[in-house]
Amino acid sequence: MSTSRVLPQRKDSESISLQTLSPNILTYLQAIAGDKQFLPATQLTEYHSFLSRIQSASSSQNVSYSTPTSQTTDHLTNLSPVDMAAFLKFMTSPASNAAAKLPQSDLSYPISSYFINSSHNTYLTGNQLYSESSIDAYKNVLLRGCRCIEIDVWDGEPKSGTSDTSNRPKEEKKHGFRNKIRSLSPRHSKHSVREEIAPSTGNNAGTLPDPWKSPTPLRRAEPRVLHGYTLTKEVSFREVCAAIGEAAFVNSDLPVIVSLEVHAGKEQQAIMVEIIEESWKGFLVEHPDSEVKRLPSPGELRCKILIKVKYVAPEKTAVEASGVAKPTPNRNISFSSSSDSDNKEDEAMKKKKRSITESLSSLGIYTRSYHFKNLNTSEAAHPCHIFSLSEKKLMEMHESHGPSLFSHNRNYLMRAFPSGMRVSSSNLDPSVFWRKGVQIVALNWQRIDEGTMLNEGMFAGSGGWILKPSGYRGERSNDTAAISDESQADAIAHKTLSLKIKIYAGQNLPLPIGDHNPNGFHPYVKCELHVEKPEERSGAPIEGGGKIKEGEYKQKTKPSRGIDPDFCGEEMDFLDIPGVVEELSFVRFKVQDEEIGTDDLAAWACIRLDRLLPGYRFIHVFDANGQHSRGVLLVKIEKSMV
Repeated sequence: MSTSRVLPQRKDSESISLQTLSPNILTYLQAIAGDKQFLPATQLTEYHSFLSRIQSASSSQNVSYSTPTSQTTDHLTNLSPVDMAAFLKFMTSPASNAAAKLPQSDLSYPISSYFINSSHNTYLTGNQLYSESSIDAYKNVLLRGCRCIEIDVWDGEPKSGTSDTSNRPKEEKKHGFRNKIRSLSPRHSKHSVREEIAPSTGNNAGTLPDPWKSPTPLRRAEPRVLHGYTLTKEVSFREVCAAIGEAAFVNSDLPVIVSLEVHAGKEQQAIMVEIIEESWKGFLVEHPDSEVKRLPSPGELRCKILIKVKYVAPEKTAVEASGVAKPTPNRNISFSSSSDSDNKEDEAMKKKKRSITESLSSLGIYTRSYHFKNLNTSEAAHPCHIFSLSEKKLMEMHESHGPSLFSHNRNYLMRAFPSGMRVSSSNLDPSVFWRKGVQIVALNWQRIDEGTMLNEGMFAGSGGWILKPSGYRGERSNDTAAISDESQADAIAHKTLSLKIKIYAGQNLPLPIGDHNPNGFHPYVKCELHVEKPEERSGAPIEGGGKIKEGEYKQKTKPSRGIDPDFCGEEMDFLDIPGVVEELSFVRFKVQDEEIGTDDLAAWACIRLDRLLPGYRFIHVFDANGQHSRGVLLVKIEKSMV
């Protein structure tokens, strides 16, 4: 499923056209209003009661519609007598959206106190083995609200027409396996792979500059972005950086984190630094003048790009130094040979080989990447560190050091990423890792599954940064904090949920992918609750190990027919569900087509539980490709948390 499409953000002001109300929807709305064409002004108080008692219009979650005299209720109060048209206008306005509008976010906490909308292997448009790579994938996710993207960088290959062969043995060895499996693909032959790296035999070949060091981008080899040792196609690192610069702050001015996975050699890393500084000029974070004792807030980093890259201590500074290294006096990159570097060759050979150059590492200011050993190392107490752990490693940490893991993530950054075995680009369950306090849970956006649906539920309508619940975050003024034994179970109050959802009817529901006949469409609505499991609090092994699965609590309606189905007010009850944290729980709706075999997905929606509003509401649904649709479900929601 390609991510090269640019999907528009959903507008909070979505409404439904009165002229296109289906007969089923209209019938139910008339019944809700009492089925009277004109209501006397004496019954206006009944509408006020309806707004406050049924729709909970005074809820702080829906402050835009807080009183009967607010702008939203003018559809009812400005007409005397109140008529059906005014009521329908109200019910089809944004006031009746099932998802509450997010309040203005507090952006004053350190960046470790937020969940960050994140992408994994952002460049890919499909699976992890042989799909295309695209610069449009970066534009796509950034325009949709993603604030952490990933770039895998590899050495560029010498351009055709050059004579450089000094790097070829290293390059062929590094990508030998990749070239071998590519040669087995129908799209690639051994001949074509060899042609890619073969030097020119022209008369002028010997006079061209070294492709690694040429100051002319058209002639030198430049870094590439690809999924190493696979059949996936590559894109230019320069083009990727340009695309990020164009799209990063179009729909949000909140900071963007670029996670670099660097497989390139030192010469190509120098070119990376040059390209980054050219492409993101004015967006890069400046080195602070003094030692960093706390992380900055998102509000302090507006329109800034933070680079997450492996940290390498400057030559004259110990690795354990607690301050942020200042840049070297001259960060200008020279691509000519240096006698100074030649003189230091013997000294350098005695030192441990560095995979990341100091010039590239110095771009990581507040997001220094360290190899994870445990939570007791000196790096684990540095305010600017970030650990990246696989889903499997995080589950091991949950079982062995759960409270320490949770405490660490209150004050320091951590990133979770999917297993390398997820060749199909399937996703982990992000909610399990959010509940561990992990800020950056990287997902494969090119695939629509439970993981990306839950991600939509978490970040919908936001700028890509969501403040954690109070017990999950550190203090605004907190300096480096010690790891405590406070656990996930103790951090925040867990409540008991009772939820009733009555499904009345649907309208303009999209068909499953590839289907074109509405008469053969037999939709039903499946509702799932994704809530915290007791094992998550106790440290016991979690069933599935963080793998995505259907919600533990699920019910479905009987199938109906067509794109404007009548579900007859069928009710789904989820009563006395214990151990629930509203801000980290989700209600997922799926419209599926009943058929022999697998029931295809037609539409879906996911709403965070604390944003799910009570009363008669419309749920706006996405289609199976993740595109916004005109489809809606008319429902009645009753919710209590005690």
